[in-house]
Amino acid sequence: MNIETGVGVCATVIALGSFWISWGQARASRAHNRQSVRPLVLIRTVRAGYRDDVAGLEVINAGIGPAVVTRTSVTLDGEVIGQWDLPTYHQMAQVLPLLPKVKTLVTGAALIPGERSYLLHLEERNGQESAWFWELISTRLLVEIRYESLYGGEDFVARSTLC
Repeated sequence: MNIETGVGVCATVIALGSFWISWGQARASRAHNRQSVRPLVLIRTVRAGYRDDVAGLEVINAGIGPAVVTRTSVTLDGEVIGQWDLPTYHQMAQVLPLLPKVKTLVTGAALIPGERSYLLHLEERNGQESAWFWELISTRLLVEIRYESLYGGEDFVARSTLC
């Protein structure tokens, strides 16, 4: 093997190594950019007196990017009754003694970073009048929100928890 061949092989190895490092760096940058706008949606059951005199299901985007809702579902007493929309609310409200206030989430809705709102809430009157509502949101009602970031395709999930 002559010197020119050795130099050519070394140059090729160095070029391939540089390409591999550049590719890895670009991949890491893309991953960082995706994480820098990742939403983090939480659904909490809130008892009256925690922040105010309201009990309900609170949805929070605790991430640093907007959350785009792709799908929702509501389960009542173990049976899926639909998406979190007005027809499902009206179906559920038929069996309730009082009508709680509601905020629906349709496909494509965006939860901005830092947003806090109630999906379903009832202003507290006294403990006995709204005990049925606390039982509803803490043991009978399960809400699931599927969402993604602006990049799309992640299929993140937020679920209310049953006590």
